[in-house]
Amino acid sequence: MFTTTLGRRAAIFGTAALLALPARAEQFPVRPIKIIVAFGAGGTADSITRLYGQKMSELLNTPVIIDNKPGANQINAIRALMASPPDGYTLYAATGSSLVQNPAMRPGLPYDPLKDFTLVGITVTNPGVIFVSPGLPIHNIKELVAYGAANPGKLNYGSAGLGTAGHLAAEALMSATGLQMTHVPYKSDADVIREVMGGSLHLGIMTTLNTVQAVKAGNIRAIAVTAQKRLPYLPDVQALPEAGMKNLGALDPHTFISIVGPAGMKPDVVAKLNEAINKTSAMPDFANRVRTTLNAEPATTTPESFRKFVEAQLVTWREIGKTVKLPE
Repeated sequence: MFTTTLGRRAAIFGTAALLALPARAEQFPVRPIKIIVAFGAGGTADSITRLYGQKMSELLNTPVIIDNKPGANQINAIRALMASPPDGYTLYAATGSSLVQNPAMRPGLPYDPLKDFTLVGITVTNPGVIFVSPGLPIHNIKELVAYGAANPGKLNYGSAGLGTAGHLAAEALMSATGLQMTHVPYKSDADVIREVMGGSLHLGIMTTLNTVQAVKAGNIRAIAVTAQKRLPYLPDVQALPEAGMKNLGALDPHTFISIVGPAGMKPDVVAKLNEAINKTSAMPDFANRVRTTLNAEPATTTPESFRKFVEAQLVTWREIGKTVKLPE
């Protein structure tokens, strides 16, 4: 009797343990999460992802580690992500250029953002600033277009290189307005600002993070922000609709930073990560810190709305890509 009872108890316990295993296995997260950043420490993508990582760590009750893998126009980071299992423990801080602009305009890339990634959520959008040298008699986009028409072949603009957001935004601006400018590529956004300050370059377009302080100091002149309404940190600068540029929707946002994973992630894991992103963005103190220190706009999205946004942006930038050719 004792042996039989013990055997039954062991069988019951063993069955219960086996039933409990799948539940434990499905819990997420149970170990640290790694977010790959395709740029060095201290840049916009790194700074924003670290801020989000800290809050997501608290909400998910697990460490969130930032892994910087710069180089090869973000391809190093993307290859590392694609080689990772789709379990939610390896993610990538994808930017607008890696998810939208480059895939739309460079068909030879070794990835498809809609097939090779699981789109989790957008963390922030980065408005852009269209700015000119303060020595030019230009204070808005209409004056820019008029100046270009009166001085054919004289205007130039700078960017941090072919295929960067600054380069593509300027090309979109020219396409929408008929403006003609010569592109002068540099190695960094800082180089562009320096040259515009000195008057060697006439125009640049880049994120608010890189430009707001220079605008406030009077070193460069902002003539528009690439947003649908004025920004609290540049309240005197026109937004695109005010500037008569409603057809420049491709410039809003200038870029964005998001979280994606490898293709094939489980919906419940995606939902939990998306919830953590949105809760972080919705924290008033956190949102204020992002706006005041990084001049970015916290975002809340669903995986579905994120995908629709990327799909629409790809269509827009493929159209722009018909007139702007980038190296493979």
